[in-house]
Amino acid sequence: QVQLVESGGGLVQAGGSLRLSCAASGSIFRIRAMAWYRQAPGEQRELVAQKLRSGITNYADSVKGRFTISRDYAKHTVDLQMNSLKPEDTAVYYCKADGVAYSASSGGYDYWGQGTQVTVSS
Repeated sequence: QVQLVESGGGLVQAGGSLRLSCAASGSIFRIRAMAWYRQAPGEQRELVAQKLRSGITNYADSVKGRFTISRDYAKHTVDLQMNSLKPEDTAVYYCKADGVAYSASSGGYDYWGQGTQVTVSS
């Protein structure tokens, strides 16, 4: 069906940068929203950044000014540029596609990627 594959995670020193990428593939006509979530050990999963088809973006307060989300609406991809990384950013980052429709008249379904580890050392 629909698969999301993330890439770009890794180990980086505080103050460094990483760029995460996510590609959605399968029976996709359009995606209402694409987003990045993260989950640190012992913590709940939280929304990091979200981009709607309208272009509206939403960021967690903790990443505003440092992270930038971007989408390619035709290719069904979403990226997260992460700058000035802090140890507190260490988490597994998940890509989410919300409201995935397989045709112009179909309902939407949500899909999650497998997650990619981001570790920021001090």
